[in-house]
Amino acid sequence: MERISKVRAMVFLSIFLLVFVLYAAKLFDLQIIETKGDTNNMTTYTSLTRVKAARGDILDRNGNKLVGNRASYDLVFNHYVIESANGVNDYLYRLVTKCQELGVEYFDHFPVTKTRPFAYTHEDYTAAWRGYYQSFLLDRGIDSDISATLLVQKLRARYKLPEEWTDEEARAVIGLRYEFDLRGVANLSNYVFIEDISDEHLSTLLELNTPGLMVESSTVREYYTKYAAHILGYVSAMNDSQWTEYKELGYAMDAWVGQAGFEKAFEDKLHATDGTRVDVVDREGTIIEQYWANIYEDGKVVGQKVPQAGNNVETTLDINLQKVAEDELAKAMEWVKNPELNTEVGEHVGHDAQGAAVVVMEVKTGDILAMASYPTFDLSTFTKEFENLSKDPLKPMYNRALQGAYPPGSTFKMVTTIAAMNNGIINAASEIEDQGLFRELDFNRSCLLWSNTRATHGFITAAEALECSCNYFFYSLGYQLDWEQLNEVSAAMGLGEPTGVELPENVGWRADPESKRRQYGDTLDGGWFPGDEILSAIGQSENRFTPLQLCVYACTLANKGTRMKATFLNRVVSSDYRTLVYEKQPEIASVYEICNDAYISYMEGMQRVIYNNLGTARKLFNGFNDEEHTFPSDIRVCAKTGTAETFVSVSDHGAFICFAPADDPQIAIALYGERIAHPTNIAGVAEAIMKAYFTAERASTVAVHENMLS
Repeated sequence: MERISKVRAMVFLSIFLLVFVLYAAKLFDLQIIETKGDTNNMTTYTSLTRVKAARGDILDRNGNKLVGNRASYDLVFNHYVIESANGVNDYLYRLVTKCQELGVEYFDHFPVTKTRPFAYTHEDYTAAWRGYYQSFLLDRGIDSDISATLLVQKLRARYKLPEEWTDEEARAVIGLRYEFDLRGVANLSNYVFIEDISDEHLSTLLELNTPGLMVESSTVREYYTKYAAHILGYVSAMNDSQWTEYKELGYAMDAWVGQAGFEKAFEDKLHATDGTRVDVVDREGTIIEQYWANIYEDGKVVGQKVPQAGNNVETTLDINLQKVAEDELAKAMEWVKNPELNTEVGEHVGHDAQGAAVVVMEVKTGDILAMASYPTFDLSTFTKEFENLSKDPLKPMYNRALQGAYPPGSTFKMVTTIAAMNNGIINAASEIEDQGLFRELDFNRSCLLWSNTRATHGFITAAEALECSCNYFFYSLGYQLDWEQLNEVSAAMGLGEPTGVELPENVGWRADPESKRRQYGDTLDGGWFPGDEILSAIGQSENRFTPLQLCVYACTLANKGTRMKATFLNRVVSSDYRTLVYEKQPEIASVYEICNDAYISYMEGMQRVIYNNLGTARKLFNGFNDEEHTFPSDIRVCAKTGTAETFVSVSDHGAFICFAPADDPQIAIALYGERIAHPTNIAGVAEAIMKAYFTAERASTVAVHENMLS
């Protein structure tokens, strides 16, 4: 009996050991073999988060920051965490409801209106987003021809939204559920729910404890000046054509790019490369691991997708001069338009003035120091005010300095002087008698002095003719010149030619048979007649140039025929300001040989405009009739006024160009005013700019000298 009991015990023990071994083997298979050695049973989710890099700063020539970045926060969803949470719809309902209460806008790319009657809004999204939508429909087995209303109903059922919710409430939650689904369908990075959220709203929304909702650091563009709105530009999301271009350069689909001004012109320098971070989290959203995604080439890891900030662009602008230019231009234009201030009597005295522009350049380099267009606008409120700005009849968003093509009036007369002397028609000592009424070819146009008083200027030289802007003198030269000779010189001076500037510009056109035909067609008005050559010699006919071209022209006169390319770019430095990436060198656009007689004549004549008793700008720059005498007495200025007749019942346009010092030109300025009646009504703007320029220059020279002594 005792033996039987021992046998039974051995059998039971053997069976127990066998069962234990089988269980142990199965446990090993589950935990070691199938998990490849990873014995952590925690459920984790891996997703990609785009980490935004800071766009480069835009600076003036002295290092003053004009456009930069402000630190901000974004709210980003990890879709795995929110979709695995119990009560996901309730979480999302509370979130969107609170956003609506706070007036907080959030991103939602579901292409259906947010209120009934539901309709598609595909036109609001880029081709890429429309493509993702089609992929979503295909993945979910939904007919692409489905109506918007039926789609909302179908998704409402699919996401099991409560029946008591209104259609609008359901649509709001569907928008978020759709975003989460897109991440799986199109393998997109985590869903950015809100960008640049305020601290107050951030705190309120985080109190809802929405699973998967994370805070990410970011930056937003910020303007550090209210000036230079027309040239600084702005950034925004890409349109379809831009996406086609930029995706080849590795841009993210929802990246913002420069749309105008410096932001667009220097996009390749300012653009930052966003990073891609791999996030490993548990079901509650707790971060288990984070690391940068790898970059692969030919199957090999060659780096990590770390965010790289954009380079900083130092422009040629002097923001202090820009401020003076804008403020003084606005003040002058308001004075011209106000009958209580501009008390000149007459029918067309500038009270109907509209817009104006001023450009300031360094003569020897082509650097643009300031560029202002009036009226202007505020870039910080540009988006909100866009509709009102677009409807404003004065077109404040229109950059007249670059886009406005105007007749130059008598500022063109130095071209005629050069053409006549270079072709041997006259020399510096030659005199032409002003007979009042020019009767050749039955032209019958007169000098202004004759028109007003029936007097004449008598026998005068080219320099004297520039001083008083005698039309008769230049009618006579135009009668002896042909349009090819005038155009050769005007092109060499940069008129009707690309300036080389980095921003879009109107190239304008010169007076010739082709340009007139383009304007008027094959009609009698489109024909070219000898009178056109006479008119073009005083800057009328079909000559149309921008204020920037007039400033390039002034620089070229000062350089005796050497035309510099205009530029806004000074240099590019690395994001940390430690490394010089690129430095722009002055570029010569063309060289034209101006004979000595012509150079002597226009240099003398342009000074006589200021300092002689018949000078058309003798009230400025310590000139003959300047009562204030606040301009530096040791600096002589070369200048020329120009009045462009409008030939309609409005005030004439006015142009003014100048450069200084006469003995070693450094700075040139061009002004243009629409319907200002006479250029001297706004020419004081140029004097204020030059005062600021030479005051700053001399202060800088003193500071350098003192530093050397110390």
